[in-house]
Amino acid sequence: MEGEGLTDVKNLEKDIEVVESGYEFLLAYAAQGRPPHDETDYPPPHARPTLEDMLASMQNVLAALGDSQHEYEQVIADDIRKASATIRFVLAQPKMSSELVDNLNASIHLRAVLTDFFLYSETFKPASEGEPMFTKA
Repeated sequence: MEGEGLTDVKNLEKDIEVVESGYEFLLAYAAQGRPPHDETDYPPPHARPTLEDMLASMQNVLAALGDSQHEYEQVIADDIRKASATIRFVLAQPKMSSELVDNLNASIHLRAVLTDFFLYSETFKPASEGEPMFTKA
């Protein structure tokens, strides 16, 4: 990615997409009205694999941005740390439910990461062939 101090994000797009599509799945999961249950004894779809994938992808982005000196990338890294703790808390629960996932979806920490990713990914879309849409000051 062009711009002083910003991380090359070409390899981050896949991880960002995993988090964004995972959130969409979790919205649908929350709407299903599933009671608290052990996922091994309950028919799919299951939230836990999606949460694990989202967490792994966020950790990949954190690894790429964590040492950046760019101010906004540090905001993203801080938000990822908070959202990761929230997801780990949900994953530590023995039973999953639509209500638990719905409360996670409402978490300001997870929503902050999504908003960070939406804004960040806009900056590496070309405005015209070969040119970044925005400059990164």
